[in-house]
Amino acid sequence: MTKVDQFESMFRAADKPVFHSHLPTIKNVLVVTDLDQERAQEFTEPLKVFLRALGDDVNYQIVTGNQYDNVNELLTLVDQHRPDLIATYRHLKSNGWKWPYGLGEALDVLTQVTPHPVLVIHHPEVSDEKSCPLLNTDRVMAITDHLAGEEELVNFAYRFTAPNGKLFLTHIEDEIRFERTMDLISKIPTIDTEGAREDILKLSLKEPHDYILSCKKALEGLSEHVSIEEIVTLGKHLEDYKRLILEHEIDLLIFNTKDEDQLAMHGMAYPLAVEFRQLPLLML
Repeated sequence: MTKVDQFESMFRAADKPVFHSHLPTIKNVLVVTDLDQERAQEFTEPLKVFLRALGDDVNYQIVTGNQYDNVNELLTLVDQHRPDLIATYRHLKSNGWKWPYGLGEALDVLTQVTPHPVLVIHHPEVSDEKSCPLLNTDRVMAITDHLAGEEELVNFAYRFTAPNGKLFLTHIEDEIRFERTMDLISKIPTIDTEGAREDILKLSLKEPHDYILSCKKALEGLSEHVSIEEIVTLGKHLEDYKRLILEHEIDLLIFNTKDEDQLAMHGMAYPLAVEFRQLPLLML
């Protein structure tokens, strides 16, 4: 390696994203249901308790089942209300909630077409013991396989964490993808495979670690006194997410859903949304 290459590598290693705090303003919550007025109100009351961290001046508006017949009409209602947050559940106007698959047409469209974050909780007809009770947001987890630079994700996660609560910033480097890369590298005779393995893994985990440090520094002066916990590791996404959620008794899971390069949901978003049916999810 030439001195020029060494200098360039050092320069690139030092050039890393730094977090800036700009917590979102959430004053208007639109609760979307397919229920009648009385049941929709009953559905909304526990939500208000669950979202206490947003403050006491949040305005909750309710959409009932008789206000729309299809997804297009629902989108029109959303546009009229212009909410800061949509709160709803899977399989609106559908019996699909009876089966543990998919999100339903309405939720698919809400998460991908509208610019608003969507809070998803279990269907009102589902009241089994596995469903997470809507008590509080004392323990919030933001998850991604590329945390560095995810300012919106971190800011939303912090905003939803209750005062004196814990926010877990979680980066899981894909073990399968990492091993595929190492397998390719092992076939290049000019590269020291073991040295490359150690260096690549170290750098892959260092970037999110450094970013979390910058998050802590930017957020430590805010009045909410939220404790930020770091989880940065190599692993298998769904398997490790399940373990971590149970281990840390997570109240709310937050992740990105939109992808600028495609119409479909971002990366692991859809599997996560389908898999964690009993846990409240904030889908950005």
